[in-house]
Amino acid sequence: MKLNKFVAAIVLSGCVVSVAQAKDQGHGTINFTGSIIDAPCSISPDSDGQTVKLGEISNVALNANGNTGTSTPRPFEIKLENCSLGTYTTVTTTFTGAEGAVADHLGITGTASGASIVLTDGSGNPISLGKPTNGHMLQDGSNTLMFSAYLQGDGASEVVPGEFSSIADFTMAYQ
Repeated sequence: MKLNKFVAAIVLSGCVVSVAQAKDQGHGTINFTGSIIDAPCSISPDSDGQTVKLGEISNVALNANGNTGTSTPRPFEIKLENCSLGTYTTVTTTFTGAEGAVADHLGITGTASGASIVLTDGSGNPISLGKPTNGHMLQDGSNTLMFSAYLQGDGASEVVPGEFSSIADFTMAYQ
């Protein structure tokens, strides 16, 4: 019996020495976030928090047509996953954000001024802020909703060059 305790003590002390000699050769943290929603589809994590790069846009282009010129539309998507539709067959998307000088255009902040962002649906039709889009037909499984955004001069004054940014939130509604 004493021999078993002696062997156990030696093995245990060997483990402690091994742990004490281990080096930290790098470490980090992984944060997992999300939410559970009452909906027939999940929203892909790629769709939340995405950045749409509108690019470096010439003020000359935006000052055209009485200061209502536009940039090239840049596409973006909202991806829906694991859709199990049942009684739901369509979804609408409502975009909200700080309105610009032109009604239904998304305002910009920063050193640039005299322009705002226009959001469009997959057909290129402008989307009004705070109002649902036309319904998109859904299918079981994965669905991709297509949108675009472009910068447009506000028309009231000349566009002032500088950096800008803007934030839009979206809300899905299933019918």
